[in-house]
Amino acid sequence: MLDLSIHDQPNVDISYRHVGSTDVTRYEKMHVEVFRDSAKASIAVAHEIADLMRSKADKGESCVLGLATGSSPIRVYAELVRLHREEGLDFSHVITFNLDEYYELPRGSRNSYWYFMHEHLFNHVNVDPRNIHIPEGNIPLEKVYDHCMQYEAMIREAGGLDFQLLGIGRTGHVGFNEPGSHSRSLTRLITLDHLTRVDAAGDFQGISNVPTRAITMGIQTISQARRIVLLAWGHKKAEIIQKTIEEERTSEIPATYLQDHPNVTVLLDEESSADLRRFNTPWLVGPCEWTDTLERKAIIWLSRHVDKPILKLTERDYNSNGMSDLLALHGSAYDLNIRMFNKLQHTITGWPGGKPNVDDSQRPERRDPARKRVILFSPHPDDDVISMGGTFARLVEQGHDVHVAYQTSGNIAVSDADALRFAEFARDLNQNLGSGNARLDFIIQELNDSRNKSQPDSKEVRTIKGLIRRGEAIAGARFVGLQDANIHFLDMPFYETGKSIKDDLGPDDIRIVRELIEKVEPHQIFAAGDLADPHGTHKVCLDAIFRALEQLEEEQPAAIKDTWLWLYRGAWQEWPIHEIEMAVPLSPAQVEAKRNAIFFHQSQKDGAMFQGEDHREFWQRAEQRNRETARLYNQLGLTEYEAIEAFRRWEFRRTAEPVS
Repeated sequence: MLDLSIHDQPNVDISYRHVGSTDVTRYEKMHVEVFRDSAKASIAVAHEIADLMRSKADKGESCVLGLATGSSPIRVYAELVRLHREEGLDFSHVITFNLDEYYELPRGSRNSYWYFMHEHLFNHVNVDPRNIHIPEGNIPLEKVYDHCMQYEAMIREAGGLDFQLLGIGRTGHVGFNEPGSHSRSLTRLITLDHLTRVDAAGDFQGISNVPTRAITMGIQTISQARRIVLLAWGHKKAEIIQKTIEEERTSEIPATYLQDHPNVTVLLDEESSADLRRFNTPWLVGPCEWTDTLERKAIIWLSRHVDKPILKLTERDYNSNGMSDLLALHGSAYDLNIRMFNKLQHTITGWPGGKPNVDDSQRPERRDPARKRVILFSPHPDDDVISMGGTFARLVEQGHDVHVAYQTSGNIAVSDADALRFAEFARDLNQNLGSGNARLDFIIQELNDSRNKSQPDSKEVRTIKGLIRRGEAIAGARFVGLQDANIHFLDMPFYETGKSIKDDLGPDDIRIVRELIEKVEPHQIFAAGDLADPHGTHKVCLDAIFRALEQLEEEQPAAIKDTWLWLYRGAWQEWPIHEIEMAVPLSPAQVEAKRNAIFFHQSQKDGAMFQGEDHREFWQRAEQRNRETARLYNQLGLTEYEAIEAFRRWEFRRTAEPVS
């Protein structure tokens, strides 16, 4: 059994958690453990699996594993591969059964789960191919039932599943058991929920290419495993995790059936656990240790809950909503209210680089030096203007030495149709200029055949797509006033796989980021703080910045002695109000200018490949998000603005945790 207590993890922030309360988890119907770092959680799971394998081998028994696909278990498999290569972990006696497979998808397809499992695990360990079992997706419909019943029989013949690894979809599916699945369901063919297909659309270059059906183990099949571990990472899973763990068992959320299992553990990171009551509203669960951070979160929640500005909150409001102990600590609602109002007021500034010649003791940024060196790191070639286009322009207008660094090429987010259009343009241009076209003809043929290909884009196709994104980024940066000399394309190697699944962060990625920081010696770094997906591009790019700063702090501290790190968020999510430490208001004219800067990214307009379930264009999302932040500030009783861009400061020098 895993020892996964959050309190045993050395880098876990427990400021939102109860101290001395015996009923902190009383609303939770499953055993839950939360890690700050999903990588550490994945390693812990891998070591439990390894221990089970060794124990079974010592007894001369086979180890029967139920395995999952998707982004959540990737690091688990990576650690198992490492254990095999470096510590001799033996897979020769392991029998595996995968949860599911897309129907009518050939095994050779790069989007098949057969391909996924071989790429991430089976090709790298000594498992006997005869012991690998994955549902066959590409069989005639009339043979599907017999195939599913044979799959059930093979699991029984192997002695049943010793261990089942699970992820969870946003519909609450485990395997592909979508809402409506029965608790006694067995392996079968099912129809995929629309939201499930939306989440897979990026891997298939559009939802129209995502299969509509799949073969999956049933709920009963999964539930018969002797041990189950479910993994969930990132803010997108927070809502369904809360329902799965705290709400009643229902077929509408198939994962809730796991509440009946006697040996299940749910592993979460901080963001996926955020909606659980003990983290979201701990004052409603039991006594709290009131830190400054928790007070800020609770008072903002109270203001919104009772629909009153902060300065109008009363003692009754506090007492009626589980916060009487907070009121007792501070003596009066008036003292609490004015203190919190002032804190929020001090986050607002029209001078994101600091305002010269003023008292900066109550401002989010320093006044000196008046002209700062700034690096704005943009994971993709459009995150700069989408996420902080107004602040970007204001930093330039206020005379700071601003550099923008596009960390990846963004090439996989360009459609084949756009790349084909540019390739044909280049060929036609060459014809008119008298240059050769043989290679372009080959590229055009590849792009025309791309709907049926099972391999990643060729290097040449990726180059064309990357140049499309590069041209758009330059145009957008120029629009906000940046000189070409301050525009940097880092083309970090981890990204250049031609697939949605990227390589791990490597030394060259860190070196590239570090060299730019050493060159500029910035007073400010702005970076994308999307920590939701441990395998997403934003997270890897942020980790590269963290690692580079850590190295410099140890080896060349003079290069970053005056550096502050500010984190922004992307087009899908904003910082919660209680976490915002710098709020930059935008006027109507600045909102319009930001929109025009986003418009330069034409390849990401009108149906971008990775826009998720939100079908609005990125400029629409960004405007709505910025307007909503301004509305929330106003609802709390602060000044009304057209829009606000929000930032959180990150103290990387000591603990790599938020300043607040």
